[in-house]
Amino acid sequence: MKHDLYPIKFKPILKEKIWGGNKLNTLLNKNINLHNVGESWEISDVEGDTSVVANGVLKGQSLKDLLETYKSDLLGDNNYKTFGNTFPLLIKFIDAKQDLSIQLHPNDELAAKRHNSFGKTEMWYVMQADDDANLIVGFNQKMNKETYLKHLEDKTLTNILNFDKVKAGDTYFIEVGRVHAIGAGVLLAEIQQTSDITYRVYDWDRVDDEGNERELHNDLAIDAFNFDMDDDFRVDYKTDENTSNEMVKCPYFTTNFLHVTESILKLNNKNSFHIYMCVEGEALIVTETASEFIKQGETILIPAAIETYKITAKNAKLLEVYV
Repeated sequence: MKHDLYPIKFKPILKEKIWGGNKLNTLLNKNINLHNVGESWEISDVEGDTSVVANGVLKGQSLKDLLETYKSDLLGDNNYKTFGNTFPLLIKFIDAKQDLSIQLHPNDELAAKRHNSFGKTEMWYVMQADDDANLIVGFNQKMNKETYLKHLEDKTLTNILNFDKVKAGDTYFIEVGRVHAIGAGVLLAEIQQTSDITYRVYDWDRVDDEGNERELHNDLAIDAFNFDMDDDFRVDYKTDENTSNEMVKCPYFTTNFLHVTESILKLNNKNSFHIYMCVEGEALIVTETASEFIKQGETILIPAAIETYKITAKNAKLLEVYV
């Protein structure tokens, strides 16, 4: 079964958003004829938004089809025991032309109880940022429920939020229960658990074309907050060439930074699929039976059964993700 697996690309699932822009088109070469596209879901097993293969003999099959056919050959033995025919990660590129809503995500326990879903631990890698663009992550002071609710009620929430000015390469780990928002002018790669559960707490009093405000979820959100978190959400990482530099390692995923300037041999000893998001340049991935280019703004899935492969580039920056 596994001998016919190869590096797989999927058709991007594009999402129009009230805050979306056109960088996914202009900078990442997504062929888009929609307006205000905020998100490109690169690999998704979210119900109603399942990825479809774009390359090779499996073209046209869904990620669900692949999981049912290839099982642990796709995911890896341990992952298949844990997740079965569910892909554990949701991989996106996000373009914020305007500020996103102030939001947070529930943990696994709360998400399972309320939504029959995983929680949503995630990370961001900034690919490009306009001058003075920022991200909101956490609070700018020690916080408790009472103080937070008072600011929410008084519409002074932004006074207590932490704004970080960002540039390309900045990386953030967003744990469940932490308030956050992507600011206007930021293009980033996002790696997260397979979940689409978001609790919006403030949306800048925005209205759509018909004058309607988007729904807020403050009743649900208040139980999802973790007010006791420290502020170690900024990720420091090495950028050594031609080796995997660990960025984030958590129970849900590991992400490495890989700056490829020659040909490197990869041995899959993690018993997991590997995902590569190309955040700069282009690279060639070669297995025993196949080869596939990946360029900036593209994502590729290496099934777990592929034990060795080569990545070759003159100057490519990749995010390497596995579970």
